[in-house]
Amino acid sequence: MNIEKLLRENIRSLQPYSCARDEFKGEASVYLDANENPYNAPFNRYPDPLQWEVKEQISKIKNVPAENIFLGNGSDEPIDLLYRAFCEPRIDNVVAIEPTYGMYKVSAAINDVEYRKVLLDDDFQFSADKLLSATNLYTKIIWLCSPNNPTGNSLSRDEIIKLLTSFEGIVVLDEAYIDFASEASFSEKLTQFPNLVILQTFSKAWGSAAIRLGMAFASVEIIGILNKIKYPYNINILTQKQALLALGNAGQVKNWVNTLLVERTVLLNALEKLPFVKKIYPTDANFVLIKVEDANAVYQYLVNKSIIVRNRNTVSLCLGCIRITVGTPEENKILVEELLNF
Repeated sequence: MNIEKLLRENIRSLQPYSCARDEFKGEASVYLDANENPYNAPFNRYPDPLQWEVKEQISKIKNVPAENIFLGNGSDEPIDLLYRAFCEPRIDNVVAIEPTYGMYKVSAAINDVEYRKVLLDDDFQFSADKLLSATNLYTKIIWLCSPNNPTGNSLSRDEIIKLLTSFEGIVVLDEAYIDFASEASFSEKLTQFPNLVILQTFSKAWGSAAIRLGMAFASVEIIGILNKIKYPYNINILTQKQALLALGNAGQVKNWVNTLLVERTVLLNALEKLPFVKKIYPTDANFVLIKVEDANAVYQYLVNKSIIVRNRNTVSLCLGCIRITVGTPEENKILVEELLNF
């Protein structure tokens, strides 16, 4: 696959900004190249624009080479950059499953790119053929999310592979919740599919939503394109330092995930016994989607009890649904006790 052919012409010919830390790499005793204030170390210095120390640590844990990793300000940054790199406004389009994470559509609107939705089936699964039939010569990206948000289920691996094999554009697979799933990440297939981009995040299993750090795994060529058009110092030094602390505590993260998986089962068993719960959908994430008799009433009742869940009643295929994140044992107990009194 020739990724260059998919690029917008202006991006292909773009000469990227070269910052001081791009031109000199390594350690020096005196830095007089970036017009920085010499006082207030270490915050006076610009951070590594390519975050190599963080990427090296991620590489060891995720088994993805550092050169195949892009770090963004949340996953929303690589989502936006992919539009800016590959989609010509008012000409190109993208295709996405529906329902799914809302930022794919918002970013399409911001970039003035047509967004084509293909509904999942009653089991919240997708058909590669249906997605492909929604494409045309101007379709540059297909968006998938597995485990999917807000449905919680993992998408069919066979259908994902079929799509990767058949589509001549970029396939983005958002794996924000992969740490909670029983199936393996598609990152092991990066060398097999040059058009695959995988998104992961520090916001879920890593318990670090506040630092806003997203990961994109892709071919060296695609990573190079994202680096070419990103802002020079997109990840600040505070985020990089906190990420390194988190990566050095991977054992604790595994314990958190195991605890949440146990609590997910406890929560599911408790929700099953509530008379107003009509359906509980299978989940591979740290949340559960349930259908209730009156979603608006349940949501407002919980708000009045200072318990906040997500009302998904107006989302496609989610009529009457509430999305509940798995909390601590204490938080889940409070939720269930209040629901027993609804």
